[in-house]
Amino acid sequence: MKQKTKKAAVKRFKITKRGKILRRRQMANHLKAAKSKTARKRYKKIAFVSKPDKKTIKRLLPNY
Repeated sequence: MKQKTKKAAVKRFKITKRGKILRRRQMANHLKAAKSKTARKRYKKIAFVSKPDKKTIKRLLPNY
């Protein structure tokens, strides 16, 4: 049977040509007034997925 891609994972992660997985940072959506300006700037940056999580995410995205 063919393995299906998890569509929720497709919307959240991007895989680069070299195999790195990109993700958005947490805490960037609401209650921004309570956070410092430097923290708000930091949340805008894209982050890489850690090595232990990489295996799990690759399993969710078999065709990417």
